Amino acid sequence: MITDLSMADFNATLQVLKELVPPALQNPRVGIICGSGLSGLAATLRQTVLVPYDRLPGFVHSTVPGHKSSLAFGLMGSGAGVPVIAMLGRFHPYEGHRLSSVVYPVRVMAKMGVKDIIITNAAGALNPELAVGTIVVVHDHIALPNLTGMNPLLGPQTNLSLPRFLPLSDAYSRLLRKLVFRAAHDLSIKRDALAEGTYAWVSGPTYETPAEGRFLRAAGADVVGMSTVPEVLAAREEGMNVLVLSLVTNAVVIPTDYRSVRDEFESENTGMSATSVVDEVVSHEEVLALGKLKGDLMKTIVEKVIDLIPSDVSMSVQN
Repeated sequence: MITDLSMADFNATLQVLKELVPPALQNPRVGIICGSGLSGLAATLRQTVLVPYDRLPGFVHSTVPGHKSSLAFGLMGSGAGVPVIAMLGRFHPYEGHRLSSVVYPVRVMAKMGVKDIIITNAAGALNPELAVGTIVVVHDHIALPNLTGMNPLLGPQTNLSLPRFLPLSDAYSRLLRKLVFRAAHDLSIKRDALAEGTYAWVSGPTYETPAEGRFLRAAGADVVGMSTVPEVLAAREEGMNVLVLSLVTNAVVIPTDYRSVRDEFESENTGMSATSVVDEVVSHEEVLALGKLKGDLMKTIVEKVIDLIPSDVSMSVQN
């Protein structure tokens, strides 16, 4: 069987990790993927060991501002702590990476024993009721790239024991999602700081046009971003429980009405005063700034959720 990634690739990666990571941290229980501006999550780790991606066979390099290029191993949570592995910087197809490379770290996590994975991202709000700064607990997704031939599970399987036809109606763990709200309650976080919603994955790197935003909103999406879904698919194929938290860093530009340029011209041409229209735009700098501002809240919730995840493996694998 010919595959992009052979078992030899994974073995080489795991061998390097065995040499660089202390034995006590070599079997992480929880995996974390940090989104744009959210790499500060790693600051909560204890006994932290950083492994640069360029030391790991099979790993590519993250080129996006706000994303580092290291795996972080350490302990998180109260007491003795829970061993975790965190990606400080993810990979995106729009950087030119193959989808098999984008999800390679997730498969490595699975081979190290990770059963629960927490994936974070920065996203734009399509739902007008979602304020900037809200953390959305994702319960479903719309993935136009998946539906049009850009699916990370296309092609030969990396492991024939994995399901060929993967159901996604249960992609987002109810148990883990419930733990987020329990964590928020225990931490006395205001109710409106969190919401539930559907994530739309688009390929990027362009932000959405107003028409695209209206289309995605009409399709039922609450937030939109350029990552996450490929990792969700690989994690579910590998049998992991998945939690996705989207930090709303901006509102998608969807004007409520359109002011005709023809009308504007004709008003000016007849000498009537007309207020100039300035089209609103979104920037990545805005996304990063909000990520840093709200990173502490995300960090606190993730740490508490990890504390609450059942340590009994038989419970952990329940979706």
